[in-house]
Amino acid sequence: MKEYIDRQVEQRQRAWEAAKALLDTAAAEKRDLTAEEEASYKKMNDELNERAARIEALKADAEREAKIEAATREIAGQVRQTKAASTDADTIRSMARGEMRSFTFETRDVVKTSSGAPVPTSFFDQVIAQARLVGPMLDTSTVLRTAGGENLQIPSQAGWSTAAITGEGTAISESDPTFNSFITLGAYKYSFLVQLSRELIEDSGVDILSFLATQTGNALGYKVNADLTTGSGTNAPKGVVAAAGSGVTGGTGVSGAFTADNLIDLAYSLDGAARRLPGVGWMMNTASLGAVRKLKDTAGFYIFSPALADGNDQLLNFPVYENPAMAAQATSAKSVVFGHLPSYYVRMAGGLRLDRSDDYAFNADLVTFRATMRVDGNLPQVSHIKYFIGNAS
Repeated sequence: MKEYIDRQVEQRQRAWEAAKALLDTAAAEKRDLTAEEEASYKKMNDELNERAARIEALKADAEREAKIEAATREIAGQVRQTKAASTDADTIRSMARGEMRSFTFETRDVVKTSSGAPVPTSFFDQVIAQARLVGPMLDTSTVLRTAGGENLQIPSQAGWSTAAITGEGTAISESDPTFNSFITLGAYKYSFLVQLSRELIEDSGVDILSFLATQTGNALGYKVNADLTTGSGTNAPKGVVAAAGSGVTGGTGVSGAFTADNLIDLAYSLDGAARRLPGVGWMMNTASLGAVRKLKDTAGFYIFSPALADGNDQLLNFPVYENPAMAAQATSAKSVVFGHLPSYYVRMAGGLRLDRSDDYAFNADLVTFRATMRVDGNLPQVSHIKYFIGNAS
């Protein structure tokens, strides 16, 4: 597995070198990319993204296999010939049969007659899921997990104590630190229903647990990530973009696009102490990341560096996180944020819950599953994360 991952990293680096060569040729000839070169560059850019995703998936598989192997070794010799333990899939089917009403796991009705519904003519245990990037906010933020959803107050410091030279026999002056108003985190409820026909549950050849987990993760994860990114703070979390401090405004007449100098200025708009904290990085969407890969500094060096081993791609020596909820480059659009991303706090109350009901759609013989998740978020220390915004003109 390691050799294959290393080969993917090597091939990704080759794609990046080829992309740089294409851009360098156009720059040397003082022209834009031709249509054919633009298509080639897009293909190379897509390969960079695809190989990065493949590397992360392979690493996750390797870690999962290692954990399973370790767990197997731990319980070896302790297994007795008793009734087989229930799996998570058995739990879901128990819920479908009415033996269980709810369970906590990490809208359309789906019936056998739905086009392409996962009911086998011959047994096949997988569904090809639609792939999409959910987002990084629950990974890059500080997540506070609580049992209940009562208000949670987070303090933040506004100013430091200051020292002064004090003469002999002179009273020492008092200097206390100052604090901002509390940030209050509540718990907004995110939820949705998905209904499965009883025939689908009884006849399906797919792993019902995996199918529901995929739907739940996509539906809740995508919406939660979007609000934690751009939420206004009114009847929704205050997203990191809305909460961040002003860093750099772009130039005029460029439709909100950023330059290499803009991004350098944004990085150094952050206080040096905050910039040295672990977890400092960039956040932007796919289109902005593609634009970044074309940028050079005044010495002619690309400011983007692809990850050659474990970790994220680098921009000015700081990791880059791709977030589909970030705005694209446009006038008055906040398309990039930079700073100490763990300074953004996410509050999760009670975990992710899945419940089942036979009664909700009893007349249609549909089994209804309800997924709920309670979340809020805000940035107590505004000076720790700054944004780039395109000029209004």
